[in-house]
Amino acid sequence: MTQSGFLSGSESRARRGSGEVRSNAVHIRRDYVNKQELVASIAEKASLTKADAGRALDAAVATVTEALRQNDTVTLVGFGSFYLGERAARTGRNPRTGKNIKIKAAKVPKFRAGKSLKETVN
Repeated sequence: MTQSGFLSGSESRARRGSGEVRSNAVHIRRDYVNKQELVASIAEKASLTKADAGRALDAAVATVTEALRQNDTVTLVGFGSFYLGERAARTGRNPRTGKNIKIKAAKVPKFRAGKSLKETVN
C-alpha cells in the first residue's frame, strides 16, 4: 500500500478477504492513482456509493473545466489553484523534415499547489 492509502495495481488485484497481499504477486511500482481508484477512495471516505462518488468527481472536473474555459481561476484553500497560463507563439522544428514551423500561441491549464498540500508532501 502506498503512503496515500491507495493500493498499487498488483496489490489491489492480489488483495484477499484476510487483508493480506499474496506473496507470489508481481509488484509493479506505479506513481499514479487512476480514476477508478480515486472514485473508490472518495466513496469510502465520504460514505458514498461508488456511483455517487463517480458522479461527484465528474461534476467537480466539469466545473473546473468550465471555469477555466471562461478564463476563471479555481482556488481550493489549502489544496491549490487551477488557472490558465499563456504560451507564446514560437518557432519549432519538424523532426522528420528539419523545416522550421510556426507554433501558435496557446492557453494552457496549470495548477499551483497550496501551502498545506506542499507541507503534506514534503
